[in-house]
Amino acid sequence: MTPKLPINIHDLLHHRTVESERIEYKEGWNPESILHTLCAFANDFHNLGGGYVLVGVAEENGQPQLPPTGLLPEQIDAIQKELLNLGHSAIAPHYHPLTATYEIQGATILVLWAPGGETRPYKAKTSLSKKSDWAYYLRKHTSTVKAAGQDERELLSLAATVPFDDRYRQTANLSDLSPYLMRDFLHDIGSELLAEARELDIETLGRRMNVVGGPSEMAFPKNVGLLFFNEQPEHFFPATQIDVVYFPDGAGGDHFEEKVFKGPLGRITRDALDYINRNYLKEGVTKHADRPQAERFWNFPLAAIEEAVVNAVYHRSYEIREPIEIRIDGQELMVLSFPGPDRSIRLQDLQTGKAVSRRYRNRRIGEFLKELDLTEGRSTGVPKILRVMKTNNSPEPIFETDDERSYFLIRLPIHTGFLIDEVAAVKGIPDVADQVGTKQGLSKEQVDLLQSCVEEAPITRLMNVAGRSNRTKFRAAVLNPLLDSGLIEMTQPDSPRSPTQKYRLTALGKQMLAEYSLNT
Repeated sequence: MTPKLPINIHDLLHHRTVESERIEYKEGWNPESILHTLCAFANDFHNLGGGYVLVGVAEENGQPQLPPTGLLPEQIDAIQKELLNLGHSAIAPHYHPLTATYEIQGATILVLWAPGGETRPYKAKTSLSKKSDWAYYLRKHTSTVKAAGQDERELLSLAATVPFDDRYRQTANLSDLSPYLMRDFLHDIGSELLAEARELDIETLGRRMNVVGGPSEMAFPKNVGLLFFNEQPEHFFPATQIDVVYFPDGAGGDHFEEKVFKGPLGRITRDALDYINRNYLKEGVTKHADRPQAERFWNFPLAAIEEAVVNAVYHRSYEIREPIEIRIDGQELMVLSFPGPDRSIRLQDLQTGKAVSRRYRNRRIGEFLKELDLTEGRSTGVPKILRVMKTNNSPEPIFETDDERSYFLIRLPIHTGFLIDEVAAVKGIPDVADQVGTKQGLSKEQVDLLQSCVEEAPITRLMNVAGRSNRTKFRAAVLNPLLDSGLIEMTQPDSPRSPTQKYRLTALGKQMLAEYSLNT
């Protein structure tokens, strides 16, 4: 029997950790068709991490038919010999998938794991006849097709470009990988490879998990291996950490609490989420006179926070020396990471949950996060955040970046039910002149400014509304009190003096403005 792979075979069969477009089922051995599929997975056109071919499993409408047809032992031996030959003679550069057999409902199947190749683009023979042409292949949804036109030109442009997380780390050695962390991972995902992992040396185990590459005489760990299976990955990738910062008096206050999480990527993701859940999430209850059922809601729904944080871990660049930062105050929870989304993604599509990334920055990190059940699949994070916030009756989340896509900021506004007690706290806003005498204690100037911030407004427009010409005095006397009281906020809080900075109402500001309208 062949060794096992670092997957949970039952999750794979039911598409729980790997999308259907990365899986192909074959009832029997069809060498020509399987060769083309292996070539397509090796080219990994969308940086999804390659894919799997399950031989001995029939399919219908993209779903595996169980129990499987299965293969005989002598068939498996013959297939593996032919695979070795095809990898040398029918695909260029040479390429060999990893293989493993599994017993599923009394039948034996052969799984071919074809990770994204390190020397793409790959081409394969169009047929296995003696006189055959060669062609590039890639995956289109759940089909393998010849690359043509723009797709072929784009594939060729990817020559020798491997995503950062899948590259070798030549400043590290195999001893930098922890076999304990690797076995813990296999245990967490329920992989059958765990049973033999203790008997394997670090190089063999690393190759089975595809976190080690290079020739045997000069094997190196891959970046993804060091990120997940080294106790101190920040030594190799500075600022690999998650900072959680809480502002009890608001972002403009003098006090804050900070907790920094460092360590293997999977661990710090879970630990940061657990820490937020324990310390900063609260459930609220509102009783209604017209019905017996009370309304229950969270200040921030955990599922939305999970998606926002995992999105940052998945898509940030580990070449940029900036941590993931999570900021929490009485108005919102923000998740900041660098850089921003790909330029092909429109911000308005993100805001409506319709954005689909064409190519992924970290194809292997995504694989490991999915195996750990920390993310569901590609392009599902933003729609889930929108859905969860809506279910909690929270204000809509806000997604921000700049024209250069240098950062990505996800804002989760607090549920308005937690703002009721804060309204009284802002009644002491410093008055400017011409008081309107409302119970909120807002001046007419302040009301005019709040109304101007219903839509995002630059400081020049706000100064015109207030009839002010001195920017410094306007900030000190008018703008900063509104910011400090949490009635308005900056659209670019990390670049307060940005020339493109604008201001908008917070949820509390909207509530105050609504109360003012009711009392005038």
